[in-house]
Amino acid sequence: MLDMVISIGGIGLGLGALLTISARYLKVENDPLLEEIIQMMPGTQCGQCGYPGCTPAAEGLVKGEAPVTLCPPGGKALAAKLAEKLGVEVDLSKMEIKEKTIAFVDESLCIGCTRCYQVCPTDALLGAPQQLHTVISDICTSCEDCISMCPTGALRMVPIERTLQNWNWPKPDTSQHRVAS
Repeated sequence: MLDMVISIGGIGLGLGALLTISARYLKVENDPLLEEIIQMMPGTQCGQCGYPGCTPAAEGLVKGEAPVTLCPPGGKALAAKLAEKLGVEVDLSKMEIKEKTIAFVDESLCIGCTRCYQVCPTDALLGAPQQLHTVISDICTSCEDCISMCPTGALRMVPIERTLQNWNWPKPDTSQHRVAS
């Protein structure tokens, strides 16, 4: 009995040492700039930029293959931060600002097929099989992935109504009026 305990303990100790040595010598070095860019991205994996997710988009940015204006959900604010981090000049005046919209479910057409919320990258759609679905408007990024999946056309994008809860003053562009210190 003692022999089995010692042999299994020895095997465990040997494999643990092997894993420790392997981890030290086979370590993959990550690019710290890439990690910072990934942290800056929205992380919704919506694919609006043309990349399959935020990590491949960040890799394209670091390699110089993608423009800093590639992320529609991030808008001008993210583009400015990315340009500053990557040290590139960018003209944000030509960047198209898309009107903020959210998905809307027409309850008379929804059959509860669940195709829409299976493709939603942010889980903004809620529902169950054979039940009506609804949209959490605070989470929806307007990626429109759900629109193409709906077999009945029950989903469409609608502009967000301005209310006292979500209205704000438009902020002026102050990037051209900086005072030297």
